[in-house]
Amino acid sequence: MKVEVVMPKMGESLQEGTIIKWLKQVGETVERDEMILEISTDKVDTEVPSPVAGVLTAHFAKEEETVLVGTKIAEIETEASAAASAPAPAPAPAPAPVVEAAAPVVEAAAPVVEAAAPVVEAPAPAASAGGNLIDLVMPKMGESLQEGTIVKWLKQVGETVERDEMILEISTDKVDTEVPSPIAGTIAEILYKEEDTVLVGTVIARVSSGASVASAPAPVAAAPAPNPVAAPVVATATPAPNPVAAPVAASAPAPAQMVVAVGSTYDIPRQKDSHFFSPLVRTIAMENKISLEELLTITGTGNDGRITRVDLEKYMSTRGSVAPQAAAPVAQASAPVVASAPVVSQSTPAVVTTQAPVVASAPTKQTTTYSGGGDFTEVIPMSRMRQIIAQNMVDSVHTSPHVTTVGEADVTNIVRMRDKNKAGFEQNEGFKLTFTPFFLKAVVEGLKQFPLMNVSVDGKNIIRHKRINLSFATALADGNLIVPVIKSADALTVTGLARGVYDLSTRARNKQLNPDDIQGGTFTVTNVGTFGTLFGTPIINQPQVGIFGIGAIQKRPVAREVNGEWIVMVRDMVYISITHDHRVVDGQLGGQYLQAVTKALEAMNAETISW
Repeated sequence: MKVEVVMPKMGESLQEGTIIKWLKQVGETVERDEMILEISTDKVDTEVPSPVAGVLTAHFAKEEETVLVGTKIAEIETEASAAASAPAPAPAPAPAPVVEAAAPVVEAAAPVVEAAAPVVEAPAPAASAGGNLIDLVMPKMGESLQEGTIVKWLKQVGETVERDEMILEISTDKVDTEVPSPIAGTIAEILYKEEDTVLVGTVIARVSSGASVASAPAPVAAAPAPNPVAAPVVATATPAPNPVAAPVAASAPAPAQMVVAVGSTYDIPRQKDSHFFSPLVRTIAMENKISLEELLTITGTGNDGRITRVDLEKYMSTRGSVAPQAAAPVAQASAPVVASAPVVSQSTPAVVTTQAPVVASAPTKQTTTYSGGGDFTEVIPMSRMRQIIAQNMVDSVHTSPHVTTVGEADVTNIVRMRDKNKAGFEQNEGFKLTFTPFFLKAVVEGLKQFPLMNVSVDGKNIIRHKRINLSFATALADGNLIVPVIKSADALTVTGLARGVYDLSTRARNKQLNPDDIQGGTFTVTNVGTFGTLFGTPIINQPQVGIFGIGAIQKRPVAREVNGEWIVMVRDMVYISITHDHRVVDGQLGGQYLQAVTKALEAMNAETISW
């Protein structure tokens, strides 16, 4: 089957992109999510991955050619890889593990009749659809991200989808976003549930290009088990008055319980000596009461020996703080129950009537239950995004010694200039002119004068950034916060900055941000004045060293010297602040930077502003 590759939409206001370089040529094989070309837009340069595995059969646009969004730029043939991508056949039916664990009596009960119980096989969607199955995988939403959590399925099995129509919402440590369908077709399988956390590259659903899979039963819901194993045929003992006498299964040789390291540090830092802990690992550790001392004993399998989610889950599965007490009586069971005769039902699956074997249960998530308040309180679990925000805030405070300096600026000229131009601006641009781009322009001017504010910290090194990428805090409708980035803000005019703010904030609130939109920031701005706040002491966005705060603009009486006379007049005033990392930015540099921004704001007028 031929699958089209189209010019992707990289932003709400972007309608075209330019092909910079083809990374794959016609005739070359590509893997799913392997990058096949580089493109450039007004906002970002990025690489475009292949939606499927196959062979690149055609280029429909040349390098340096500018193409409209949605235009076909390449074609991939999937037939060569169809065999490799087809799901492996289910293994031959094996004796059910319950029978093997029950007791020697069951093992000798009677031959298992595979045809005894009606086996409901999960239908093969590919065959019923008359089309090819295309795997939908958990996308890689950033260089450092290795997994994502499924928030909500927007489409269900059997529903039709168009190309690029959103199928599900996912959440990562960096961003919440929606995942589109790579082709037009029908949802054939959904392999993971909502709230499942899945590794990047894992197949989470399959879309059929066939015209009709809706008639086939939904694979996930219909199949009672992943393998079509014959129903467990267990000798149903003649109803005995005392079923408790049945031997309790020895729960298969239980793995040796690991001794839990004693520890009392539950506030996990980003880094401890040579050990680095990702936000996800810290969140899981916090939820399961795993101390820092315990984490330091775990051998990581990730890059540079980092602990991954899989490592932590493996540790928790053998983590035993309490020895199993239910296993003790197992060895002292007096005698096995002798079944009078094996009973096999030809019409219905056999049912085990003896007591189920006692199996060591999987570790349950440890949670702290709030017991105070009675009927006068409500416990609200944090969303995944809120947990990540909370952890990042704590990490930043523990990482950087925060110092906040507050100043005041007269922005009367900016207020007048905005009032004069806002109607024409909205008519030309299609959105309202706010005060934010004026402040961003002043912030950029200050960073140009004091480039050591535009740095980040990497261990014992200071990384100086030659471009200014402004992060700006954006409040979302659900009360959470996200920080998209305006790249190369030092090259933009006030209008360019306004476009960047509008585009990124709109897509942030609609969950349409791309991974690149929230990465690479070198300095952050937050406008606390939006809510009427005079000024704030914001927390630094790591690994940056500064965050600029904008307060509410208010008319206040101030003293001004006019023609040698001091008079009181009403001016539009605003408090501004700079919070900086005292490890690398001292009070002098912080104060000088704040003064430079103040002067840039007060110097803005119709003659000095470049629209």
